Amino acid sequence: MCQKIVFTNFKIEEMNTVKLIDLPKILDKRGNLSFFENNNQIPFEIKRTYWIYDVPGGETRGSHAFKEQQEFIIALSGSFDVVLNDGKEERTYSMNRSYYGLYIPPMMWRKIDNFSTNSLALIVSDRAFAETDYIRDLEEFMMIKFK
Repeated sequence: MCQKIVFTNFKIEEMNTVKLIDLPKILDKRGNLSFFENNNQIPFEIKRTYWIYDVPGGETRGSHAFKEQQEFIIALSGSFDVVLNDGKEERTYSMNRSYYGLYIPPMMWRKIDNFSTNSLALIVSDRAFAETDYIRDLEEFMMIKFK
């Protein structure tokens, strides 16, 4: 089901490799608990964790792609939209529950917008930060993807 095409050292990922992943949910009258673990719920080993919060109304985060990095995004609080573009198709994923997350493979243009008040986005990735892995220009992304 996962389509991968080798292209000048980058994996071309298609929209059908993006996955909403249900996380375990332990229900308890004192409060619920959800979790994820390396290589169990998410398909990679975590190397980096960061979060986005206090986003002013109308602002957008992201607006880039990664050549190699994979990510998993969860709305820990509030809601926001993750807009993905594989170069052929664009889809919006509304993130508003803390018991599922969005797996994003490499070579997928992404932006995060429509943040609600007090929203908190948790992002884990399979790589440490490397500016050289970023593609920050949409036209450049399209040229690399479909050269």
